[in-house]
Amino acid sequence: MAARALNSAHRALNSFLFIVLASFLFNIAFISAKSTIEPCSNADSCNALLGYTLYTDLKVSEVASLFQVDPISILTANAIDVSYPDVENHILPSKLFIKIPISCSCVDGIRKSVSTRYKTRPSDTLLSIADTIYAGLVSSDQIREANSISDPSVLDVGQTLVVPLPCTCFNGTDNSLPAIYLSYVVQVEDTLTGIAVRYSTTITDLMNVNAMGNPSIKAGDILAVPLSACASKFPRYSSDFGLIVPNGSYAITASHCVQCSCGPGNRNLYCMPAPFAVSCSSMQCRNSNLMLGNYTAQQSSAGCNVTSCSYGGFVNGTILTMLSSNLQPRCPGPQQFPPLKAPPTTVIRDSNFAPAPSPQSDGTGSPAPRSGLIPSSIGSLPGFPPASGPVGTGFSSPSSSSSSSLANPLGSILAALMLFIVAYFLTSLSL
Repeated sequence: MAARALNSAHRALNSFLFIVLASFLFNIAFISAKSTIEPCSNADSCNALLGYTLYTDLKVSEVASLFQVDPISILTANAIDVSYPDVENHILPSKLFIKIPISCSCVDGIRKSVSTRYKTRPSDTLLSIADTIYAGLVSSDQIREANSISDPSVLDVGQTLVVPLPCTCFNGTDNSLPAIYLSYVVQVEDTLTGIAVRYSTTITDLMNVNAMGNPSIKAGDILAVPLSACASKFPRYSSDFGLIVPNGSYAITASHCVQCSCGPGNRNLYCMPAPFAVSCSSMQCRNSNLMLGNYTAQQSSAGCNVTSCSYGGFVNGTILTMLSSNLQPRCPGPQQFPPLKAPPTTVIRDSNFAPAPSPQSDGTGSPAPRSGLIPSSIGSLPGFPPASGPVGTGFSSPSSSSSSSLANPLGSILAALMLFIVAYFLTSLSL
């Protein structure tokens, strides 16, 4: 009798452990990321971009509040003219596609942004927050996991939620050239060709970056898209160390005192006083009459002698300037500046390659700029790059197929463990 009771208790304990472990592993296996995963092992961060579609009419300041970023950085990220009166209160139209600059950190061994906080409202659900308010950049399961929510059907009004957002650094390079990465949510009519054309890259590069086995994509996938950029060489002790600006766009730095641009068609970062600079430290180079961004050129038989006053970073509230002289083969032409746009008031539909916006349009009727960023530091990537590109592990959301042919390694391990537990459980029942 005692042996039978012990055996019964043993089976009951096995049943309990099976249910607990299976439930735990099931939950972990299905809380998968929607985007490319970049492993990391240090605490540094980098600048990154989110491709965001407005779910309703919002002021620039309201969009900034939604992501906890500087409103000016959103304007410069989209090449919008910041000199317009009261531009931070300009109302952006619903369904407008814009780029949001964020800081990409290393959290729990992978790259993600965890600086965004959202305060819940009476009508909110995890699904509406994920799919509507944050336009599919995050899943409801990811929000639930990040906030340890046991019952997703119960949200307290005014509850502050961490919203984990996708991002990648890849050392701030793409094929050994400076780049910034955009997290782009694939739309229904999107093709990989259209996305490549729109962002001036190639299908091969997109597939390498996102570790894709084939060019097939589906709505809801999130792709890491490399944007060609100009990289700074500021000292590590400057607050804007690692500043990188996508080609054809601007960035504002040094407490809104300095404006840096990456002119169309080149990778040379050019910095000058910002148009609205006030209460700024001196921007004149020592031992010269040149101001930041100025240069002199003198033609000679040996070439062109160029003396320039350039920006060297922002340190302890001081704008560093550097005076340099060098001999160049020919004198430089006028500086090319990325074109600025008026704050958008309408969304123009064009369906050449993508639904809204198309590869040629960012929703404002103008050619899509590359976007500018606020400064941060550049991250690092362990591992080996495929086909001379950065390595990423592609995952898809539960509601869509993966943008990569690679299987989720964590899911495979968990599935094997679950099968082992099932086998062990069945064996124990037969005893």
